[in-house]
Amino acid sequence: MKIGVVTFPGTLDDVDAQRAVTIGGNEAVALWHGDHDLKGVDAVVLPGGFSFGDYLRCGAISRFSPVMTEVIEAAHKGMPVLGICNGFQILTESHLLPGALIRNDHRKFVCRDQKLRIENNATAWTSAYEKDQEITVVLKNGEGSFVADEATLDMLEGEGRVVARYLDVNPNGSLRDIAGITNERGNVVGLMPHPEHAVEELCGPGTEGLGFFTSLAASVFA
Repeated sequence: MKIGVVTFPGTLDDVDAQRAVTIGGNEAVALWHGDHDLKGVDAVVLPGGFSFGDYLRCGAISRFSPVMTEVIEAAHKGMPVLGICNGFQILTESHLLPGALIRNDHRKFVCRDQKLRIENNATAWTSAYEKDQEITVVLKNGEGSFVADEATLDMLEGEGRVVARYLDVNPNGSLRDIAGITNERGNVVGLMPHPEHAVEELCGPGTEGLGFFTSLAASVFA
């Protein structure tokens, strides 16, 4: 499958995401934030690590990049979209996902290997995992605390839309230990930790993040 990886001004992890896509057996396609063109891709990854407009609110300016017009339209039609870290922030700013990401409760940047539980393996991006499978991937954020009102949190819990939850320690104060969520359709997923940094034994905590990049093919050919 052709998976587009968007580069925004200041993006750090676009190349890592492209590599993860390739290791996962798919074709990575570079997309530029200023273009109204998805280049015929089958899915899109919004990677993390950019600072464009973050002085206002993380993702608030990038959400208005020309490419996001196309991403939002495609997502509403069912295209799989994965937002990682800052990409998750853009998905909430774009209203493709509910809630918001705010400053970590301890007001410090955190970088660590983080244990997660995959609670929803029925999404386009998590079908390669077993339900409730525990994995370890990299986490690095300064504004990674997921918040929403109680009604929204109850809705996400009740509809099984919490994709991943922090285990052992809550690194940023996210409500109900939520690390990632999905939309009602299951094609849009936002995840604060970085699975693209856990796809090969040479670097990172192992390969347990690879499932996010093999799930699309697994879903199509299952």
